Amino acid sequence: MSENRLKYETSPYLLQHQDNPVHWWAWGPEALAEAKRTGKPILLSVGYAACHWCHVMAHESFEDPETARVMNDLFVNIKVDREERPDIDAIYMGALHRLGEQGGWPLTMFLDSEAKPFWGGTYFPRESRYGRPSFVTVLLRIAEAYQSQPENVAKNTEALVAALKEEASTTDRVEAGPDVPDLVARITRAVDRDHGGINGAPKFPQWNIFWLLWRGAMRFGDEDAKQAVITTLRNICQGGIYDHLGGGFARYSVDPFWLVPHFEKMLYDNALLIDLITEVWRETQDPLFKIRIAETVAWLKREMIGEAGGFAASLDADSEGEEGKFYVWHKKEIVDVLGPEDAAIFGKVYGVTRDGNFSEHAAITASGRIEGPTILNRLESQSFSSDEAEARLSEMRAKLLTRRAGRVRPGWDDKILADWNGLMIAAMSRAAIVFDQPEWLGMAEAAFTCVATKLSAGGDRLYHSYRGGLAKAPATASDYANMIWAALRLYEATSSDRYLSQAQRWAAVLDTHYWDGDSGGYFTAADDTSDVVVRLKSASDDATPSANAIQLSNLITLAAMTGDLTYDDRAAELTRVFSGAVARAPTGHCGLIAAGFDLGRLVQVAVIGEGRSDLQKALTNISVPGAVSFISETGSFTEGSALAGKASIGGKSTAYVCVGPVCGMPVQDAQELRKELLIARS
Repeated sequence: MSENRLKYETSPYLLQHQDNPVHWWAWGPEALAEAKRTGKPILLSVGYAACHWCHVMAHESFEDPETARVMNDLFVNIKVDREERPDIDAIYMGALHRLGEQGGWPLTMFLDSEAKPFWGGTYFPRESRYGRPSFVTVLLRIAEAYQSQPENVAKNTEALVAALKEEASTTDRVEAGPDVPDLVARITRAVDRDHGGINGAPKFPQWNIFWLLWRGAMRFGDEDAKQAVITTLRNICQGGIYDHLGGGFARYSVDPFWLVPHFEKMLYDNALLIDLITEVWRETQDPLFKIRIAETVAWLKREMIGEAGGFAASLDADSEGEEGKFYVWHKKEIVDVLGPEDAAIFGKVYGVTRDGNFSEHAAITASGRIEGPTILNRLESQSFSSDEAEARLSEMRAKLLTRRAGRVRPGWDDKILADWNGLMIAAMSRAAIVFDQPEWLGMAEAAFTCVATKLSAGGDRLYHSYRGGLAKAPATASDYANMIWAALRLYEATSSDRYLSQAQRWAAVLDTHYWDGDSGGYFTAADDTSDVVVRLKSASDDATPSANAIQLSNLITLAAMTGDLTYDDRAAELTRVFSGAVARAPTGHCGLIAAGFDLGRLVQVAVIGEGRSDLQKALTNISVPGAVSFISETGSFTEGSALAGKASIGGKSTAYVCVGPVCGMPVQDAQELRKELLIARS
């Protein structure tokens, strides 16, 4: 007898649906075998725990017995957590795009009994509205077409799968790459000069784009690109997209001003923002950036440490069925917590008014007055005031945070994802050194140990996800690439050979199981991942950097650290594989282009000597994006590295700057080191 099988899963998203009347299956061989046995089409529903519209569709349709009856009668229903199976999500989201539809979640795809896609969409309402047909109408039409038009269905499936395979195998290589200074200038002109971010709305942090702009600003001396990044980060740090009480950044803003966020907090956004803001602080020394990083790390420590020291995936946008309810404030409640005098001061700084700024949630009181909730922000009062005034505001924020702790909390997706942890470990390792925070480094090392042990699939193979004592889901290329990045950053921070050794072993796994031996480049799925209908391969930008872009940077770094030129050879081949794609759509490959800055000229810097010297301060207080830097007491570097054999001179701290295989003369003066670094980055 059919049943809802999601109660046997560990994913918080899947468990949210365990009581639906829908006979859900999790993705896997049993579900696919059921489709083949029955001959029914597959209804594939993909979402994630923090997804607002996923919750809406669940409440409207999946919890409705009549809708569930239609689903159960006509389809084999499979529910996928896109964070647990990003490879599955990527395949069917790619298919949706090839149908000419805009992507998003929930993803609703219809597959034949062989799991090949033939039609799909995103959110469908229970009743017809928003210009969309009702979900039941869609179900009935799809089921009828599947039975009465098998030739058309087969034609669609073959065309979609062929298109996905063709993209993965395309290797049109070109000699001339894009004019990168011109590309940086063109993208900069698309940035909102007043508010930052790419013009228009919604606005996403888009790390790939702004990392390229920052790298271009430093390499080419492009002041406009530099200011575009700084303006963007300042507004993100002061906007409503930032949680001014608890720390941490929401996923995106629905408006052009970074005011009204989609309130979910994702680990990957916060990792990438910590990393970029750290690098920009090194150049600007803007106290805002230092404060926001410290507050966000405090949030991570307080709310986002999961099992065995790994970082949890996300916090939901919704609580009590309402988006943002946990985070917004009515003026009356702030007065109640702070008192009238402090509430007036706080309200002026953080934009608190009786009408609020989250108008769709405004309410009419018994007296007939309209009172709306406020999303706290400092967009109108961005400049910091006196230390005394800021300290007073800090005390007010602490009181409000205490009051907020009594509210019903948003859902916490506490699964440990190898790829997202890799991003956060890399960011925390760098920030720990730049800001001299050993505790942050300890958090990064604990998370690394969690992934390396709890997500181990034997040998140096990894699983993708871990929760409830169970590791599952085959690792993707991003799991290895991001964890290699984490290992290399930890090697920089600690000089421990175990991290460098682990990075090399994971790189070998990528080459063995993910490298396309025919066309080159890394596939998303391994050669022994058995439940995907096609192995995708891409270097284009997404919300997170592509595995091919991150691994390009890793290979360049590994070659410099070890002297093993086979890494350089693979890096050069990787750039050639995607040269045609980059030439056709350079703005869609910002991550890969930025990584390519270091081909043949990676900057390595070492400060050798005891104690925290002026040289160390000079090193951490200037942005040389992409550089590998070491602060070492002994100067013990891997044989083959350009830094091998370098040591302090005369008992004094000594710095060395190497560009590619060529190192400059030893430096013992902080100003001289700064000059050397400025030359090296340009």
